[in-house]
Amino acid sequence: MPCMGDKYYSGTKIIMEHLAQILLLLAVAIGIVVTFQRLHIPTSLGYLLVGVVLGPFTMGPVVSMPELHTLAEFGVVFLLFTIGLNYSIPELNALRNQILGLGTGQVALTTLVAGTVVWLAGLPVPAAFVFGAVFAQSSTTIISSLLTEQGEENSRHGRLGLAMSVFQDVTAVPFLVIIPVLGMSVAADVLTTTLVWALAKAVFAFVLVFFAGRWLLRPLFHLVSRSTSQETFTLAILLVALLSAWTTNSLGLSLAFGGFLAGMMLGETEFRHQVESSVSPFRDVLLGLFFIGIGMRFDPASILPIWEWALLGALLILLSKILIVALMVHRVTADKHVAWRTGLMLSVGGEFGLALIAIALDSAVLDIQLGQVAITSVLLSMVAGALLIRFNGPIVNRLVKKTGAEAGAEAESSEGLKDTPEQQVVIGGYGRVGHTIAVLLHSRGIPFVAVDTDPLRVAQGRADGHQVFFGDITDPGLLAVLHVERASLLVITIDRDEAALSTLSYLRRACPQVPVIARARDLESSTRLLNAGAIHAYPETIEASLRLGASALQMLNISNDEIDEMVQGVRDWGYRPVMEKDTNKPQE
Repeated sequence: MPCMGDKYYSGTKIIMEHLAQILLLLAVAIGIVVTFQRLHIPTSLGYLLVGVVLGPFTMGPVVSMPELHTLAEFGVVFLLFTIGLNYSIPELNALRNQILGLGTGQVALTTLVAGTVVWLAGLPVPAAFVFGAVFAQSSTTIISSLLTEQGEENSRHGRLGLAMSVFQDVTAVPFLVIIPVLGMSVAADVLTTTLVWALAKAVFAFVLVFFAGRWLLRPLFHLVSRSTSQETFTLAILLVALLSAWTTNSLGLSLAFGGFLAGMMLGETEFRHQVESSVSPFRDVLLGLFFIGIGMRFDPASILPIWEWALLGALLILLSKILIVALMVHRVTADKHVAWRTGLMLSVGGEFGLALIAIALDSAVLDIQLGQVAITSVLLSMVAGALLIRFNGPIVNRLVKKTGAEAGAEAESSEGLKDTPEQQVVIGGYGRVGHTIAVLLHSRGIPFVAVDTDPLRVAQGRADGHQVFFGDITDPGLLAVLHVERASLLVITIDRDEAALSTLSYLRRACPQVPVIARARDLESSTRLLNAGAIHAYPETIEASLRLGASALQMLNISNDEIDEMVQGVRDWGYRPVMEKDTNKPQE
């Protein structure tokens, strides 16, 4: 009969074996991903390479942990959760015209065309449908990173292509419901019934999560946010996302679909930005594990027998999307140059396509060989598509001659896009000072967004019709979610000096081009904030005295111009006249 010591030793041995594999996985992942980042290659491809290197089909050490693949499934859950945050029901309704039509049409047509081609090549209908759905996806990561690097993110084709690629993820959500059903070996009529039933359950899950979100989520996060505990807030996010995923999975649907629904519901609340900031570390790590798992399924030796099919598949991805997108965009914009450049933007294969392949393999819709063809086709299209995006301008200039009218329209539109923003004012803190600034900006029609850690202030601000969200301005993740690098101005109104200095320090490193003005309590605080990089930091105590003095001078019939000159003179001298008087006063 085994004793407690034997069980403890056995358990410790298993833990140490797993620990060694985890350490190996982390070391290889850090090395490859850092290298890819320095070479400006999307990190998703780096994680795929990690999986290939540590997979069972290559020489060298092998990481084999079933728990790893189970954990990696949640990467797709949090990916869809984040997408849901950015596409709440009101925002989907606002996009129902141009982007909704283009995004839905592109996914539907590409799925139909690509699926028909591979079906004519001899694949069964379920497998052909999966290939079509996979080939319809584009990589938002690759598109956005290359556009930013090339300075084309504000161009007409850049903004349109990026919007369509993001919206692909939303329109592809039904595939999460359909693909698992296609793996059932049943008659056509039974399959149709099962598919209709699955869609009905999806609608039921949507309604269930929708009403639960309306009635429970906002009160829950108001309660949690009052605790001022970031750990509790993060735990609440994990609970909501995983509970929704468990609900849809219990209904026979995918975990990822539940994550998407939870994100949509939270996307309607004032907590959406802080939620995205808090969940991003989990999403990025788990999504990295997911891509590592995909890479472990890839057998480099299998490329030789299937290379012709993989190459044809990559060509089908590129050509079908270039032609379909270019024709659709041309009908909307009547600009051939923009249409073809947008088509090149979206030709690249997508990470979400790899996620659909994984679901199809697990559901037995695709066998191993077809899975290898699909994965290799997507990877080849990612490499080739990245090159097409990189040189989209010269390619289209050679193929399409731009008229003078089109050039003028594009330049005018691009300039307008650069000046419209998205270049909004960001206010950190919605207390007395932040609220006053918000009122002034609102009265002048200047777009702004404010964040505060007090849910009551946030609720009051939203009741006033202001764009106020729950969040901590000192959180770099939140600043990234708010795209502070595109802000025309950042106003820090919190009264915590160290927190304001921390925010300024991060901004000077990450986006020094953004001007910052800050609230200061006294001259010492003002000096520290100015030294940290603030453009202005007026000390409240002295400014209050100057305001009082200005009012007194007005009552004594001193002209406003003279008063303004006197007050500005005190400011220009660093408040030294005021401070010297204060310092030299007799001690009581």
